Amino acid sequence: MADYRRTQTRLRNRLRTHHLPLFAASALAVAAFYWLHPSSDWVMRTSFATAYPALILLVVTLLIGPWNVLRKNRNPISSDLRRDVGIWAAVVGILHSAIGQNVHFRGRPWYYYIYSPPEHHRFPIRHDLFGFSNYTALVGFLLLVALLATSNDICLRRLGARRWKQFQRWNYALFALVAAHGIGYLLIEKQQIPFVTTVGVCIAAALALQIAGFVARRNQTGKRDLQAAIAADFRGSSATDGS
Repeated sequence: MADYRRTQTRLRNRLRTHHLPLFAASALAVAAFYWLHPSSDWVMRTSFATAYPALILLVVTLLIGPWNVLRKNRNPISSDLRRDVGIWAAVVGILHSAIGQNVHFRGRPWYYYIYSPPEHHRFPIRHDLFGFSNYTALVGFLLLVALLATSNDICLRRLGARRWKQFQRWNYALFALVAAHGIGYLLIEKQQIPFVTTVGVCIAAALALQIAGFVARRNQTGKRDLQAAIAADFRGSSATDGS
């Protein structure tokens, strides 16, 4: 009974402090990017408007861990904040994927992955920049769904902390796929400088903080190992002197 009450309290706190603010921020960001897009086509504008908030939320999930390491804060295997930001990144990302399948070929999404008959290609699988950008998106979408499906306490308990964390590290691969997809579409659509800058800043921020966190973690581990070695040497010396 006590465990049930603690779980309910935790869920209510997450809803109030994480999910509601994340929903509001996501909705405002989507509305802002929708307004900024010059097209009159609502499908294209909605696809565009969901792409950037999804990327930003994904990047935030990659910043939380290194930020904790740099500030020498506790960095647990599973953080409610990181998990909840990831959930909203997945929600907005899945919405973007669904809408994005209808921007260029209305009702014929398979032409994102194979050439249409008028394009006259003997090898039907797309092997141009457009195809590369779509295939990276497809693999990223599948990975995103898998990460979302396992981002819960049930999977954490069943897989165990170590295996669950190993699987959730596929978030790095997801980021690489999303970055490749985003850069591809920036080139295809010849986007304006502010949007190119947004993507560039997101990618650079994620890489910079990940590298900084990795270096800091290695330094902290090295210091702990050195302190342990000094303590062991001191104990050994004391035992020898005592004998």
